[in-house]
Amino acid sequence: MSRTTTYKTKMRRRREGKTDYGKRLNLLKSGKNRLVVRISNNEVVAQIVRYNPKGDETIVNTTSLELKKLGYKGHRGNVCAAYLTGLLCGKKAIAKKAKDAVLDMGLHTPVRGSNVYAVLKGALEAGMEIPHDKGVLPKDERVLGKSISDYKKTDLKVDDVKKKILSEKHG
Repeated sequence: MSRTTTYKTKMRRRREGKTDYGKRLNLLKSGKNRLVVRISNNEVVAQIVRYNPKGDETIVNTTSLELKKLGYKGHRGNVCAAYLTGLLCGKKAIAKKAKDAVLDMGLHTPVRGSNVYAVLKGALEAGMEIPHDKGVLPKDERVLGKSISDYKKTDLKVDDVKKKILSEKHG
């Protein structure tokens, strides 16, 4: 590490590779809420976050763990769980009068049909307005778990959970 006076240490989250501040600034300039999507191997997290100069405010927080209460029996880190988490997040956001947002996928690489876009598809089907390209969204048979059902010879009941999310009042 350089010790001269001309060297300026980068911010901690930038050094750790956790935040791209240029991308974050562009998202904040839009003035809209952000649909923040974070994917791990075993869980999907979707949040609606509003910018505040004192610190971001989380309006809605949804994780794939909540799907268990709604009757989802599949893995909580796959495309089906991502879609249902986005659908649930969108329903909660609309109940709290947050209809529009921009997608914030953080440092995830944008890949067509990925879990991040499955969350986006769920939020769109819940009624949110989020700018997107229709070509990046995963296909319906993938989102509804048909390929997983054929492979594992099990029924994930994604349709049943989807109907339950759309019919119940969330907030």
